[in-house]
This record gives sequence, C-alpha cells and structure tokens, in this order.
Amino acid sequence: MYRLLLIDDDRELAALLKEFLSLEGFETELAHDGEAGLEKALQQSYDLILLDVMMPKLNGFDTLKQLRQTSQQPVLMLTAKGEEIDRVLGLEMGADDYLAKPFSDRELVARIKAILRRTANKAPEPSSQLNATCISHLDIEVYPGKQTAICQQQNIDLTGTEFLLLQEFIEHPGQVISKADLSERVLGKKLMPFDRSIDMHLSNLRRKLPERLDGQDRVRTLRGRGYIWLEGGEA
Repeated sequence: MYRLLLIDDDRELAALLKEFLSLEGFETELAHDGEAGLEKALQQSYDLILLDVMMPKLNGFDTLKQLRQTSQQPVLMLTAKGEEIDRVLGLEMGADDYLAKPFSDRELVARIKAILRRTANKAPEPSSQLNATCISHLDIEVYPGKQTAICQQQNIDLTGTEFLLLQEFIEHPGQVISKADLSERVLGKKLMPFDRSIDMHLSNLRRKLPERLDGQDRVRTLRGRGYIWLEGGEA
C-alpha cells in the first residue's frame, strides 16, 4: 500500500480526501499546516506528498523549499484555480507536478498514479549488476534501478521527475524530442496548452548539472519542435 501525506489546512476537505483515497488503496496521513507537514515529511518517508499552497504558519512554497534542502520525496502541489504563477513557482522549487483546485477525484487519482509510476523507488540492485544497468553519455551516468545520476564523478541530487527527464534525453542523444512526447513519457500526461511543466523541470535539471567540460550546452531548445540533447562536438 502506498503511503501519502496530505498537507492542507481545509480540515473538512482533507478528511474527505483521506476517506476517498483509502477506498482507492492509499494510506493517507494528514497535516493541517506547513510546519506540522514539514515535520512529518522530514521524520518519515512517504511515496507522495500532496501539498496545498495557501496554509497558515508555513505556506506551501516555503514548506517545499525547506523540504527540498534534504529530501527528494515526490510532491504534488495543490494550487488555486487559474493561478499560473503558483504552478510555475512550485515547479521551479522542485514539485513533481501540480493540480489546480477545484479538481475531480478522478483527476487527483490519475495524477497520483502517474507520479508514483515514474518515481517509485526500486529495490537496490547487487553491486555486481551495477555496470549492466548503467546508461551513459559523455560525462553523465544514470542507473535506473537505483534512481542515481552521476556527472563528472559527483552524485547529482535529482527529483524522480528530473531523473526520468535526464534518462529520456541521454537515451536519445542528438535526436529531437517534442515537448508533447516528453510530457507523455516523463510526466505521464498529455501536453495541454500553456503547460510549462517540462520547461520548468528542464530548467531545474540544467541548473543542477555541472557545465560540460568543453563549455558547450547540454541541451538545445528548438522553437516549435522540441529539444535536442547535444552530442559531443556540436558547434
């Protein structure tokens, strides 16, 4: 059974969601302000954290910012309807996805399952199998079974979504990948108009990776076409 943490100051809504999610097979714990939620998140391990933006004591953004200093647990931000700035800020701070209120129960479960599919921790593999499961390109190595990324001999601390985005790119170096394809392969959802999720995750990934030793960009945006992960030697 997956363990979820719902951090939301709307006690009535939280209780209803907990009851609904239990029927869907999820074990859900509740916290009703950012401070209490952060304390739970740092003391225990959850498969997914549902985090509301507007809360007392510590809002959702500050909660996420502090959480990301030490934890990469998956986070689904619950934002106000129509507040695009909330969604962008949440993604920039390391949220895996967002869902605007009010939302349907069906949409919530679909988003939860999509995140769990792409971020679920896998059992560690024996060290003897490590090389067999490595995918590498230039100075980057990723180990899908361990959700581990290494660049220039340093571990790169990535969220589950960032890891899958990186893996998708280095499995297809030199190939143009559309934003729509990345949304479906990495986020598990169809690309909607004005959806900037992939852009934000890519921005976070770029910031976390060291500069290439040859000084060139790692990825290039092709307006209207998508992205291309650059191979060695491009001008």
